[in-house]
Amino acid sequence: MGYSAAVAAILVIDDNETLREGMAISLSRAGHAVTAAASGAEGLAAAEKKRFDLTVTDLKMDGVDGLEVVARLRARDPDAAVLIVTAFGTIESAVEAMKRGALDFLTKPFSPEVLRVKVDKALELVRLRRETGALRERERARDVAAGPFDVGSLVGSSAPMLALLSAVRRVAAAETTVLVQGESGTGKELIARAIHDLSGRRDGPFVGVNCAALPEGLLESELFGHERGAFTGAVKKKLGRFELADQGTLFLDEIGEVPLSLQAKLLRVLQEKEIQRVGGEETLKIDVRIVAATNRKLPAEVARGAFREDLFYRLSIVPLVMPPLRDRPGDVAILAGHFLQKHAPRVNAKVRAISPEAMERLSAYHWPGNVRELENAIERALVFADGERIEPAHLPDFLAPAPGVLPALRGDRPLPDLLDDIERQLIVQAYEKANGKKTEAARLLGVKTSALYYKLEKYGLLERGELRERPPE
Repeated sequence: MGYSAAVAAILVIDDNETLREGMAISLSRAGHAVTAAASGAEGLAAAEKKRFDLTVTDLKMDGVDGLEVVARLRARDPDAAVLIVTAFGTIESAVEAMKRGALDFLTKPFSPEVLRVKVDKALELVRLRRETGALRERERARDVAAGPFDVGSLVGSSAPMLALLSAVRRVAAAETTVLVQGESGTGKELIARAIHDLSGRRDGPFVGVNCAALPEGLLESELFGHERGAFTGAVKKKLGRFELADQGTLFLDEIGEVPLSLQAKLLRVLQEKEIQRVGGEETLKIDVRIVAATNRKLPAEVARGAFREDLFYRLSIVPLVMPPLRDRPGDVAILAGHFLQKHAPRVNAKVRAISPEAMERLSAYHWPGNVRELENAIERALVFADGERIEPAHLPDFLAPAPGVLPALRGDRPLPDLLDDIERQLIVQAYEKANGKKTEAARLLGVKTSALYYKLEKYGLLERGELRERPPE
């Protein structure tokens, strides 16, 4: 059960009495135990006396501001959960607060409904983080999770990513085969490396091979090795990836591209834990954990006879799904900041930030190429940036679609994504035509107001600043 159905202890900090009392009343009516503080210093003092499940704090306050509240709460408790309230013009500062550990931000003005939705989402993240923390402690007790895994390699604080991280920690401790599924560019290899680094095999080798990059003959030799003279050009013995990964983890990327003839040999390795080099007769015992990955729908491949059913079931003992970036839009700002820090020292060291306008465009895009496409966009923007910030003009042209123009048909974009884009644009048009009145916008769209609230939250239109929310109706 999520926090939305339970009482949570929430600290509200805002030096604006009207807004502070409004938030406290709204959250109290939702069933939460609320403590209100009129300044950052007063809020920090309250947090010293009591542990809160969530702190909702204004960003701009006299004296101790929201950034300092985040820093001091997180310094005292690394698991402290903070939701930032900010004006539209200070989104950049809110992004900075998220880099320092804030969960999310809420742009003023906002309705009680939007506040409660944001708080429910934040409390769900708190619940997932606590579950992950409890699991981590149990793993430490078994001396399993003391490896070099850096959570920073899996950037994001969205519910899908936290749930995935929790699952990764669970499966890492087991000696079982894992199948990582996800679209191209989502970062499936990061999951494989995390599983290795958290496992008891972390001191052994991590060896990867892209099964789609080699023709059948070379792939077999690459996986199993070959003896001298096994074929033309085999002038000396070569160890295969299975042998190189002994006592460690073998990552089979794009497993769905392996030819049927080679699938049978892979199945035998998984069953018997032994291999034979190409051209050899000796049977070699191996101790390797397999993590496979694919962007294909393997059940469909099995149905059409392109993938062995028995191999599919052997590989997918534990299936994990890497969510596409469009399903975790709240992670876009965090990822963009991460890639800025990663590439700026090498590409353009003077760039230190991303402007709010540029961040709006980044957050509004659907990213069919996923995290890889976002990283490429940030690196390109760094090349063209001529100041200390990335501005909209520095971003790729595809991030600036003409208003009212339907998205272009492209082979890499499925119909549901296109329909989502069209629906989002229609909502924006109706909202603006209704002058920000949600009841009127819902009438124009022919939907209930509650359905419009859901769509606004789904596409993140208010939180990204694409629509300016009006005062409650």
